[in-house]
Amino acid sequence: MEAKLKPQALMDLLEDRKSDHIDLAFKSQVDKSNIDNRFYYEPMLSKHLETLPDVHFGGKKMGAPIWVSSMTGGTEKAFTINHNLAKACAEFGMGMGLGSCRPLLESNDRFDDFNLRPIIGDSLPFYANLGIAQIEHLLTEGKQQAIIDLVNRLQADGLIVHVNPMQEWLQPEGDRFHKSPLETVVELLDKTALKLIVKEVGQGFGPESMKALLKLPLEAVDFASHGGTNFALLELLRNTADAQTNYEQLAYVGHDANSMVESLNAIVEQEFEVNCKQVIVSGGIQNFLDGYYLINKSKLSAVYGQASVMLRHAQADYDTLVEFLTSQVEGLKIAYSYLRIKQ
Repeated sequence: MEAKLKPQALMDLLEDRKSDHIDLAFKSQVDKSNIDNRFYYEPMLSKHLETLPDVHFGGKKMGAPIWVSSMTGGTEKAFTINHNLAKACAEFGMGMGLGSCRPLLESNDRFDDFNLRPIIGDSLPFYANLGIAQIEHLLTEGKQQAIIDLVNRLQADGLIVHVNPMQEWLQPEGDRFHKSPLETVVELLDKTALKLIVKEVGQGFGPESMKALLKLPLEAVDFASHGGTNFALLELLRNTADAQTNYEQLAYVGHDANSMVESLNAIVEQEFEVNCKQVIVSGGIQNFLDGYYLINKSKLSAVYGQASVMLRHAQADYDTLVEFLTSQVEGLKIAYSYLRIKQ
């Protein structure tokens, strides 16, 4: 950039910069407690990347390793949020999972909230979403075709199954499971040919649950780990004061994203067949450095998902969302250029 400036303009720029350096030198001292020790900084090994490395998920190529995690649907506000997010997915090449599509099992009144394939386009991964309780109920009644029809109506690549026993138990009007979620997921795999992603909703998966899921021919496991939006806590806050007093600690049980990656890696290193080859690392991922670190630490192919961070920017005008995502993609470029993770 500097090489394109005329000599006098370049001299003025250099003088202003040196003045800034003097003024800001003392403010730029680094407190050792702020040093990010997750990375080796390797300034000698790369140029500044202009594009990100290729990312593939579910047989489709993405422009960035970012997944818009399942959030919302079925309300007026959700229409604007989802359409902003879908437009951004198309612009930046991100994958997207819908919020619970349960309203569409009852009525088409809110169909436009979820009908995002025409916006995202055919080349990017896009998944519908139902809760494990609804799937258990439909399978018990022999109505698996309703699930298939839902996915087809939305032109989705497959279905996200959200598993949420703690949320349901703490929810005032929550459902109760009559089978283990694992049994229900296996039954759904047996009775349909749908591509499935299984996700939690804020507590994450312990190592035994993770191991059981990785044995299945799933498209991916979405962590939805402890540290992001906690739907169990959200539902508890809707419950009675007595329930909040008695059960608050349950909402804080769970596994964070880093510990889940470590559990995943330990499982992959064991001697058994892993049939699920991809993960979405999500739950408390605040920025590109968090995402870059965790997906590169994973021994399975990974992208990282964000929900609340995306939601916060998608509620404003579209330009605000674009500004945020541009900063994240540019940050990923510098990370891929010069940062190597410490295992």
